Amino acid sequence: MLATTLISLALASCALAAPSVESKKRASCDISKATIAYPQGQSLPAPTHTPSYIAIALGTQNYTCSSAGTYTNVGALAELFDIACLYNTPVFANIQDSVYDLWKFMPPAISAQSVITSLHGSSSPAILGQHYYVTNPVTGTGASPKWDFTSQGATKGNVDAYVVAAKSAGITAPTGKQDVDWVQLKAVTGKLAAEIYRVDTRGGQPPATCTPGESTVVKYVAKYWLLGSSL
Repeated sequence: MLATTLISLALASCALAAPSVESKKRASCDISKATIAYPQGQSLPAPTHTPSYIAIALGTQNYTCSSAGTYTNVGALAELFDIACLYNTPVFANIQDSVYDLWKFMPPAISAQSVITSLHGSSSPAILGQHYYVTNPVTGTGASPKWDFTSQGATKGNVDAYVVAAKSAGITAPTGKQDVDWVQLKAVTGKLAAEIYRVDTRGGQPPATCTPGESTVVKYVAKYWLLGSSL
């Protein structure tokens, strides 16, 4: 039921406009002139590349409790849906609220992984791929965020359709301390994007204190802008 609902949401976004032949290589609609909107007085460094994908992500931020009794982020797991065709429509500005309202009230038994597993059975072009963490490809230690579009949509089967990135800038979420930061990341390896922006976040922040050794996952939703694809 959840998978069907989410697929319907994503398909609706794609149906709002027909893709051109050129844009099929990247997003479902032309977003070459799209820009990220910020609240007055707040922004991240300006991008230096053209938008290639705009996605809404549904998933979890994952944490473990340090010896100091505070949570440390150890990764994320999310499914990404194409919302390029929603840009310049009334739905775009607040779609993160609608998706988060659906996601946060789902029973705990419905995990992000179960959503992703269910959606892998769909051939919907609205499903772009997944976001998760991998071992840092440069140092061989620690964890780095990865966006992987190799198994879904128009880039399915393309082994270069991924990007591993590193954070280069961030600002506190304008919507409050319950929401994870907005960030800019730069590509380390992969051809999917040269820059990634996480904005319009909802949820994802852990409790302020914890018992050392504990772990927790916190549901979140965000928009991801992927720019400068060389696919």
